[in-house]
Amino acid sequence: MTPRLNPFAAAPAAMQSWLDFSKGVLRFGLEDSLMELVEIRASQINGCAPCLYMHTAAARSHGETEERLYLLDAWRESPLYSERERAALAWTEALTLLPQTHAPDDLYQGLQAQFTAEEQVTLTLLIVAINGWNRVQVGFRAVHPINQRKVA
Repeated sequence: MTPRLNPFAAAPAAMQSWLDFSKGVLRFGLEDSLMELVEIRASQINGCAPCLYMHTAAARSHGETEERLYLLDAWRESPLYSERERAALAWTEALTLLPQTHAPDDLYQGLQAQFTAEEQVTLTLLIVAINGWNRVQVGFRAVHPINQRKVA
Protein backbone atom coordinates (compact mmCIF):
# COMPACT_ATOMS: atom_id res chain seq x y z
CA MET A 1 0.00 0.00 0.00
CA THR A 2 1.56 3.26 -1.13
CA PRO A 3 0.06 6.52 0.11
CA ARG A 4 -1.03 8.81 -2.72
CA LEU A 5 -1.22 12.18 -1.01
CA ASN A 6 -1.09 13.72 2.45
CA PRO A 7 -4.25 15.85 2.45
CA PHE A 8 -3.14 17.78 5.56
CA ALA A 9 0.03 18.89 3.75
CA ALA A 10 -1.75 19.56 0.45
CA ALA A 11 -4.69 21.55 1.83
CA PRO A 12 -4.12 22.36 5.52
CA ALA A 13 -6.91 24.93 5.86
CA ALA A 14 -9.54 22.71 4.24
CA MET A 15 -8.47 19.68 6.29
CA GLN A 16 -8.45 21.71 9.51
CA SER A 17 -12.00 22.82 8.76
CA TRP A 18 -13.03 19.20 8.16
CA LEU A 19 -11.27 18.12 11.37
CA ASP A 20 -13.02 20.88 13.35
CA PHE A 21 -16.42 19.80 12.00
CA SER A 22 -15.72 16.17 12.84
CA LYS A 23 -14.55 16.96 16.37
CA GLY A 24 -17.53 19.26 16.88
CA VAL A 25 -20.02 16.47 16.21
CA LEU A 26 -18.44 14.44 19.01
CA ARG A 27 -19.46 17.05 21.59
CA PHE A 28 -23.23 16.80 21.20
CA GLY A 29 -24.11 14.21 23.81
CA LEU A 30 -24.12 10.76 22.23
CA GLU A 31 -22.43 8.04 24.25
CA ASP A 32 -18.74 7.51 23.44
CA SER A 33 -19.23 3.77 23.06
CA LEU A 34 -22.13 4.25 20.63
CA MET A 35 -20.18 6.75 18.53
CA GLU A 36 -17.20 4.39 18.28
CA LEU A 37 -19.43 1.48 17.20
CA VAL A 38 -20.95 3.67 14.48
CA GLU A 39 -17.54 4.83 13.28
CA ILE A 40 -16.20 1.28 13.25
CA ARG A 41 -19.23 -0.12 11.41
CA ALA A 42 -19.10 2.53 8.66
CA SER A 43 -15.35 2.00 8.35
CA GLN A 44 -15.87 -1.76 8.01
CA ILE A 45 -18.32 -1.20 5.17
CA ASN A 46 -15.99 1.28 3.46
CA GLY A 47 -12.84 -0.79 3.99
CA CYS A 48 -10.96 1.99 5.75
CA ALA A 49 -8.03 0.43 7.62
CA PRO A 50 -6.72 3.67 9.23
CA CYS A 51 -10.18 4.49 10.62
CA LEU A 52 -10.68 0.90 11.84
CA TYR A 53 -7.28 1.03 13.52
CA MET A 54 -8.07 4.33 15.24
CA HIS A 55 -11.66 3.68 16.27
CA THR A 56 -11.18 0.14 17.56
CA ALA A 57 -8.36 1.46 19.77
CA ALA A 58 -10.59 4.33 20.93
CA ALA A 59 -13.47 1.92 21.60
CA ARG A 60 -11.21 -0.24 23.76
CA SER A 61 -10.07 2.84 25.69
CA HIS A 62 -13.76 3.56 26.42
CA GLY A 63 -14.20 0.05 27.80
CA GLU A 64 -15.52 -1.74 24.71
CA THR A 65 -14.96 -5.49 24.78
CA GLU A 66 -13.06 -7.49 22.20
CA GLU A 67 -16.07 -9.76 21.83
CA ARG A 68 -18.35 -6.90 20.74
CA LEU A 69 -15.70 -5.51 18.40
CA TYR A 70 -15.20 -8.92 16.76
CA LEU A 71 -18.94 -9.44 16.32
CA LEU A 72 -19.79 -5.94 15.10
CA ASP A 73 -19.86 -6.99 11.45
CA ALA A 74 -22.60 -9.49 12.44
CA TRP A 75 -24.45 -7.31 14.97
CA ARG A 76 -27.87 -8.46 13.75
CA GLU A 77 -27.02 -12.05 14.70
CA SER A 78 -25.66 -11.24 18.17
CA PRO A 79 -27.54 -10.45 21.39
CA LEU A 80 -24.63 -8.30 22.61
CA TYR A 81 -25.99 -4.99 21.27
CA SER A 82 -28.76 -2.90 22.84
CA GLU A 83 -31.84 -1.75 20.96
CA ARG A 84 -30.39 1.77 20.86
CA GLU A 85 -27.13 0.47 19.39
CA ARG A 86 -29.06 -1.65 16.87
CA ALA A 87 -31.04 1.38 15.71
CA ALA A 88 -27.81 3.39 15.35
CA LEU A 89 -26.04 0.60 13.48
CA ALA A 90 -28.99 0.09 11.13
CA TRP A 91 -29.08 3.84 10.42
CA THR A 92 -25.32 3.85 9.90
CA GLU A 93 -25.55 1.08 7.33
CA ALA A 94 -28.53 2.71 5.60
CA LEU A 95 -26.74 6.05 5.19
CA THR A 96 -23.35 4.52 4.37
CA LEU A 97 -24.99 2.42 1.65
CA LEU A 98 -27.44 5.16 0.66
CA PRO A 99 -27.54 4.42 -3.10
CA GLN A 100 -28.70 0.88 -2.30
CA THR A 101 -30.95 1.52 0.72
CA HIS A 102 -32.46 4.99 0.23
CA ALA A 103 -32.78 5.22 4.05
CA PRO A 104 -35.98 3.18 4.38
CA ASP A 105 -38.91 4.23 6.54
CA ASP A 106 -38.79 1.16 8.79
CA LEU A 107 -35.19 1.90 9.78
CA TYR A 108 -36.05 5.52 10.41
CA GLN A 109 -38.96 4.47 12.63
CA GLY A 110 -36.55 2.32 14.63
CA LEU A 111 -34.24 5.31 14.93
CA GLN A 112 -37.10 7.51 16.16
CA ALA A 113 -37.98 4.97 18.84
CA GLN A 114 -34.47 5.15 20.34
CA PHE A 115 -33.21 8.69 19.67
CA THR A 116 -34.60 12.17 20.24
CA ALA A 117 -34.85 14.46 17.22
CA GLU A 118 -31.64 16.23 18.25
CA GLU A 119 -29.84 12.92 18.72
CA GLN A 120 -31.01 11.80 15.28
CA VAL A 121 -29.38 14.84 13.73
CA THR A 122 -26.19 14.36 15.76
CA LEU A 123 -26.00 10.67 14.82
CA THR A 124 -26.59 11.49 11.17
CA LEU A 125 -23.83 14.12 11.21
CA LEU A 126 -21.50 11.60 12.88
CA ILE A 127 -22.24 9.15 10.05
CA VAL A 128 -21.58 11.91 7.51
CA ALA A 129 -18.26 12.68 9.23
CA ILE A 130 -16.95 9.12 9.39
CA ASN A 131 -17.99 8.40 5.81
CA GLY A 132 -16.12 11.55 4.77
CA TRP A 133 -13.01 10.47 6.65
CA ASN A 134 -13.26 7.00 5.10
CA ARG A 135 -13.32 8.55 1.65
CA VAL A 136 -10.36 10.82 2.36
CA GLN A 137 -8.32 8.00 3.89
CA VAL A 138 -9.17 5.33 1.32
CA GLY A 139 -8.98 7.73 -1.63
CA PHE A 140 -5.52 8.96 -0.72
CA ARG A 141 -4.42 5.49 0.48
CA ALA A 142 -3.57 6.49 4.04
CA VAL A 143 -1.72 3.81 5.99
CA HIS A 144 -2.37 3.09 9.65
CA PRO A 145 0.54 2.88 12.11
CA ILE A 146 2.45 -0.37 11.86
CA ASN A 147 4.13 -2.30 14.65
CA GLN A 148 7.06 -3.83 12.76
CA ARG A 149 7.33 -6.81 15.09
CA LYS A 150 3.79 -7.93 14.19
CA VAL A 151 3.99 -7.51 10.42
CA ALA A 152 3.89 -10.85 8.60
